[in-house]
Amino acid sequence: MRKMLAAVSRVLSGAAQKPANRVLGASRNFANDATFEIKKCDLHRLEEGPPVTTVLTREDGLRYYRMMQTVRRMELKADQLYKQKIIRGFCHLCDGQLLLLLLMQEACCVGMEAGINPTDHLITAYRAHGFTFTRGLSVREILAELTGRRGGCAKGKGGSMHMYAKNFYGGNGIVGAQVPLGAGIALACKYNGKDEVCLTLYGDGAANQGQIFEAYNMAALWKLPCIFICENNRYGMGTSVERAAASTDYYKRGDFIPGLRVDGMDVLCVREATKFAAAHCRSGKGPILMELQTYRYHGHSMSDPGVSYRTREEIQEVRSKSDPIMLLKDRMVNSNLASVEELKEIDVEVRKEIEDAAQFATADPEPPLEELGYHIYSNEPPFEVRGANQWIKFKSIS
Repeated sequence: MRKMLAAVSRVLSGAAQKPANRVLGASRNFANDATFEIKKCDLHRLEEGPPVTTVLTREDGLRYYRMMQTVRRMELKADQLYKQKIIRGFCHLCDGQLLLLLLMQEACCVGMEAGINPTDHLITAYRAHGFTFTRGLSVREILAELTGRRGGCAKGKGGSMHMYAKNFYGGNGIVGAQVPLGAGIALACKYNGKDEVCLTLYGDGAANQGQIFEAYNMAALWKLPCIFICENNRYGMGTSVERAAASTDYYKRGDFIPGLRVDGMDVLCVREATKFAAAHCRSGKGPILMELQTYRYHGHSMSDPGVSYRTREEIQEVRSKSDPIMLLKDRMVNSNLASVEELKEIDVEVRKEIEDAAQFATADPEPPLEELGYHIYSNEPPFEVRGANQWIKFKSIS
């Protein structure tokens, strides 16, 4: 009897030490997976496209939810730090802001990462924080880079537009200039005989750049494994796509390159389309073009209120009907893949992670001035770099 009472006591004490939500989640029988219908993609020069149904496992769903919440909370924290003048200079957030934020566009970066391999490559423009995170860097490294600290992913010298990770090439400040670079990365993949693809991203505002069409042409001629991806959030800086482009069918812009238009607010739709596009490239058929139809809550930059060229009602309608995080949350809860309490617990954990990262990003020291010339080249012997005038010299160390 004593042994039995001791065993019961251990079980009860163990349960008491766990958060209530975890006990609730552990005691509930969730489904392992569920099948969902997703929006059919519009096609260009393709006989068939991605599937219109897909399976989501509980494990993947929880991971996507956490990643999207992390990107959104990270961007909101960056917005706050910018307004406090802790982050200086340009800062482009994923929800729209200079800070250029990714709010409402989280399904794009999370869905694309879910559709490729870690060995594949990705290059984007200056709204890059979310992609930096999904490519494997920590929130701490990203926020510290934004505040210009030594613990940042580019040692505090790159800032918002110039973040890098393994197989992630930024973060590029010149509008559209990353697209030829992406074609070059795809050329390297083919030249080296690797079964890899390069995702090359740009926005609807950059889609009219001439260099993009030159990159299309070379990629098609050489059958490069390049996925050109236009993130169409409907507004370049302050101009609607209808006022900026004679044709807003961006997925057809490659003409001779196959294309598909994707619901960029649905992480599952983005995932399946990315898988489809990657398989197209890996099969040796050459490049493909994807248009992700998405939206940004905020203005193009921190200096743009975002309501002078669109109505507040339009923004609220999209927010209420097409929020990618809410779409995933509703699917998971309604299909018994997760409970509301479990997802709320993830929200709490994400907020704590963001707060801890923000504290690090504000307390970490700035890089010393003598390191200004460091890391110009890789694996080169030290050399001198001229400063603002000929009497100022900095040493460059790889």
